[in-house]
Amino acid sequence: MDRAQLADFLRRRREALQPEDVGLRRGARRRTSGLRREEVAALCDMSVDYYSRLEQSRGPQPSEQMLAAMARGLRLSLDERDHLFRLAGHTAPARALRSDHISPGVMRVLDRLSDTPAQVMTELGETLAQTPAARALFGDETRYEGFMRSIGYRWFMDPSVRDVYPTEDHAMHSRAFTADIRTVYAKHGPQSRAGAIVEALLAESPEFASIWTEHEVRTTHAREKRVQHPEVGVMDLQCQFLVDPEQGQTLLVLTATPGTGSHDMLQLLSVIGTQALEADR
Repeated sequence: MDRAQLADFLRRRREALQPEDVGLRRGARRRTSGLRREEVAALCDMSVDYYSRLEQSRGPQPSEQMLAAMARGLRLSLDERDHLFRLAGHTAPARALRSDHISPGVMRVLDRLSDTPAQVMTELGETLAQTPAARALFGDETRYEGFMRSIGYRWFMDPSVRDVYPTEDHAMHSRAFTADIRTVYAKHGPQSRAGAIVEALLAESPEFASIWTEHEVRTTHAREKRVQHPEVGVMDLQCQFLVDPEQGQTLLVLTATPGTGSHDMLQLLSVIGTQALEADR
């Protein structure tokens, strides 16, 4: 680990970022060149003290998970991400076509949707980043590990995941998640991560196994869905998708028709999400 070079790289990348680059407002009294340390720490989901020590060449060696979080928070390109890993004494992640690294362009779009439920997901439904409103709606979906990272796997293995949708819609979502998994399975084969998830679900979920035998296929996502929240109620939402073919990732954005009750509830949810984020900090 090259602490001095790591500190210099982090500092220079922080100073190169402007508030507008990450969806923040530029206050009239701002004198800092680039972002403040506390702003970068919040973007990376880490404490200000931890990040500050890294910039001061006195922090511990970051884990690969922490480095990945910093790469996203600092909006690094793939080359910059690899450089960050090497400075921290780790081997750079393999340049796989399907990786967890979100492109700076997609992150810039996500930054500008701070008051809207939006999240970046892999083709297996693994959530990589969420807006505060998305966390308020779905909970923190980035906290999971292993197969549980996949919403399709969680749907069949964790009953509480279904609480976000009305009971009468559960059967429809079960079929949709199974079809989504099948699409990825067909693309990458039985030896892939999708194959491992299918094998586990066939062994552990009778519901999944029953639906799987029907061999239902679909290549498009539902454009509308009903989502429920314990504090605001059931909302009729429209789904928009921005696909990054290079990374195999999708930016999901949920909106409601202006003038409807769902629109009012979604605006209230955005306030709840912002308050929750400020409380966490």
